[in-house]
Amino acid sequence: MSSGTQRLTRRGFASGLVAGLVVGLRAETSGQTMQQIQARAPGDTRTSLHQEIALTATSSRIEAALLDAKQFAAFTGMAATIDAHEGGAFSLFSGMIVGRNVELVAGKRIVQAWRPPDWEPGVYSLVRFEFRASGSGTLVVLDHTGFPPGDFAHLSSGWQEHYWEPLKKFFA
Repeated sequence: MSSGTQRLTRRGFASGLVAGLVVGLRAETSGQTMQQIQARAPGDTRTSLHQEIALTATSSRIEAALLDAKQFAAFTGMAATIDAHEGGAFSLFSGMIVGRNVELVAGKRIVQAWRPPDWEPGVYSLVRFEFRASGSGTLVVLDHTGFPPGDFAHLSSGWQEHYWEPLKKFFA
């Protein structure tokens, strides 16, 4: 199969992903899952979120932290296994999130299909990290799409708590 055909197949796969949600990140104080602590917010119909965070690291250092199991575990404090290739599988936060790398473009973006293991097979959300040079650091643009209505607040705070704040400390 040609690389052009593989790219179209990957894009077709990415565009075909349906509703998903990042659930089950451990609450640090009680050991309960975030899902147990924070029920869905009734009436909130948003199924995507957008965040931008400035980090004092190069895009290559950020990519390494997100795609290298040892570095991911170092900044999150939880075990990870990551096959850092397009199509490669990953397990994050001690297995509470699993998925595949859909697209990896060095220095520009990471696109991943995410799911907690208790979802119905084939149900994923899509996470896209885009990297933009910003002064001596990098602006990370996150788009997380395809999660169920009612989970916006939970996920929005989860990105802050489990990614952005730990990454800021990791790169300090």
